[in-house]
Amino acid sequence: MNIVNEVNFNFKSKSSNESFARSAVSAFILCLDPTIAELADIKTAVSEAVTNCTVHAYPDSIGTVYINVKITDNNKIIIKIRDKGVGIEDVKQAMEPLFTTSNDERAGLGFAVMQSFMDKISVRSKLGSGTTVTMEKTLYRAGYDKR
Repeated sequence: MNIVNEVNFNFKSKSSNESFARSAVSAFILCLDPTIAELADIKTAVSEAVTNCTVHAYPDSIGTVYINVKITDNNKIIIKIRDKGVGIEDVKQAMEPLFTTSNDERAGLGFAVMQSFMDKISVRSKLGSGTTVTMEKTLYRAGYDKR
């Protein structure tokens, strides 16, 4: 598996930037000619990951969200969304549906949604240092122009 294209960008952890992140990732992968359903799945997963950064990683401040997107020669998309926020105490528990640390009306379904729309998801976190969510999805009808 070789990386044939890659993009990196970052932005402030403001909820108004969630739509930017979703749009930027989807614009970058359009070269793979994803179906509308594949594109919607990826946009939703990115939205959930970025929302986790804005709500949970930086609960009392504005921080930075970092996104890296890679396209491989076998039409796999690898998306890493990272923050340098408070981190997750228990990743396994946080990934359980309906679990939330938020005091508002959050449903606690972010990770479950990401898992349902992507082929693979992994979460690494360290308290006080931040969290990295890595999501992968292979597009089967894609044909990336490797030029």
